[in-house]
Amino acid sequence: MSRINTNISSLVAQRVLGANNQNLGFSLERLSTGLRINRGKDDPAGLIASENLRSEITSLNAAINNSERADQVINIAEGGLQEVSNLLTELQGLLTSSASSAGLSDSEKEANQLQIDSILQTIDRVASSTSFHGSKLLSGNFDYQVNNVASGVSDFRVNGAKFEGASLAVEAIVTQSAQQAGLYLSLGCTSLNLGSSTGSAFTIEIAGAKGTRELQFSSSQTLTSIAAAVNTFSDVTGVTAVTSGTGVTLRSSEFGSDEYVSVTVVQTGGVTGTNVGLYNFQAGDATAVNGTISSTFANATNGVRDDGQDIGGAINGLLATGKGKELSVNSDFLDVAITLDTGTAQTLANVSAFSITGGGADFQLASDVNIAGKVSIGIQDVAVRKLGTSDLGFLDDLGSGKDFNVVDASSADFSSAQKIVDEAIEQVSSMRGRLGAFQKNVIGATIRSLGVAVENTAAAESTIRDADFAKETAGLTRSQILVAASTNVLALANQAPQNVLQLLG
Repeated sequence: MSRINTNISSLVAQRVLGANNQNLGFSLERLSTGLRINRGKDDPAGLIASENLRSEITSLNAAINNSERADQVINIAEGGLQEVSNLLTELQGLLTSSASSAGLSDSEKEANQLQIDSILQTIDRVASSTSFHGSKLLSGNFDYQVNNVASGVSDFRVNGAKFEGASLAVEAIVTQSAQQAGLYLSLGCTSLNLGSSTGSAFTIEIAGAKGTRELQFSSSQTLTSIAAAVNTFSDVTGVTAVTSGTGVTLRSSEFGSDEYVSVTVVQTGGVTGTNVGLYNFQAGDATAVNGTISSTFANATNGVRDDGQDIGGAINGLLATGKGKELSVNSDFLDVAITLDTGTAQTLANVSAFSITGGGADFQLASDVNIAGKVSIGIQDVAVRKLGTSDLGFLDDLGSGKDFNVVDASSADFSSAQKIVDEAIEQVSSMRGRLGAFQKNVIGATIRSLGVAVENTAAAESTIRDADFAKETAGLTRSQILVAASTNVLALANQAPQNVLQLLG
C-alpha cells in the first residue's frame, strides 16, 4: 500500500532511532562517570544496596580513625608511665642505700631524703602534666567513678566496664573462703618441758613462702618467748606465731594457695607433756584445732606442711579468679579486682561490693555505635597519694615529715617503706602491661580487622555500582552503529512518500 498522510516506516525508524540514541547516551554517561548506576532508575535494588555499603565504608573508615587516635592516646599515657616507673626504680635504690644507716652520715641521709622528695614531686608532676588535647591521662580523669563501697571491701580496682544506664552494680559471691596456712604446735604446757634430758634442746625448722629458719629452744622457755622468736624472723619465713592454750599457733603471714607453713623437728629434746605434737586446724573452722594429731615430734623429721587456700567465687555472674583474698574477673564488659577484708573473705555469702557510676576511657572502635562496638579502659591516678594500698600505706608516706622518711626511719620502717615502693612498682607495671595489651591486642587487631572490612566492603560496592568498561565500550560501539543505521533508514523512510507522486502521472 502507498500512503502519504501517515508514513508508518518513518515512525518506526524514528522510534528505533530514539531508542538507539538513548542507549548511546547511557553508554556515554557510564563511561564518563565510571558508574553503572548513576540514578535510581538505572537499578533501584542495586542503588539501595550500594548506598548502604557506602555508608558502611564511611563508618568503617571513621572507626579506623578512632582506633588510630586511641593508639596515640595510649602511647602518650605509656610514655608518662614509663617515666614514673623509672623514678620508682630509682626510689627503690635510695631506700636500700639509706637502710645501711651505719655507713651514712646524717647529712647523707638528709641528701637522700631530698632526692626522695624530688622524686615524689616529679611523679606528681608527670601525673598531672601527661595529657592529650588537654585531657589529663594519668591524674584520674579516665579512672572509673565508684560509690557505695561495702565495708567488707578493703581495696578494689576497676580496669574496664561497659554498661548502659546510670550505674552498674558490682555483686560478688564468695563460694570458697580464703585461708592462711596453719599448724598448731602443741607443747603440753605453758613452758617448754624437756624432762630429764639435761643440756638438750628442742630444735625445729620453720618454713614458709619466703624462706626457712632453724630455731632452738631450751627447757623452761615460755610459749610467749617461743612465739616471739618465730615472729622475729617473720619477714624471712613468712610465718607468724601466737600463743594459744598450751601451744603455739603458726600461720602464714598472707592468705592463698601460694602460702604454706612447714615444721620439721630436727631434735625433739625429749619434750614431755599431754598431747604434744603437730596438729592441723579443722577444714570448716580455721580457728579450731583438729583433735586428731597430725604427727608426733618424733615422726616430724621429714616435715609437716599445711597450705593456704585462695578465695573462690563469682562477680556479676562471671566465674572469678581467686588469689589470696582477691576476686577478679576480666571480660569484654567488666574487668575488676576486689580485695575483701579477712572476715568477709572467710564468709560464704553475697557481697554488694560497689557501684560504678561512670568514668573510664571510652573508644568507639566499630562501625556500629552500640555497646558491643565500644571498648572501655580505666587509667588510674598515679599520684603519690594513690600508689600503694590502705594496708601497707601510700607512696607519699615516704616524704619529709611522714611516717617512712629515711632520716627518722628505723630498720622496720625501711622494710615497710620498701613494701610500699614494691607495691607502687607492681601497680604501675601492671597498668603499663594492661595498656600495652589493650594497644596490641585490641587496638592493633581492630585496625587490621577494620582495614580488611573496608577492602571487602568497597569491593562489594564496586561490583554493584561501578561500570564494566569493556562491556560499556562494546555497548557504545554497538549503539553508535545502530544510531548511524537508524538515521540512514529514517532518511529512506522519509523519501518513500515521494514515490507515490509518480502514480499521479
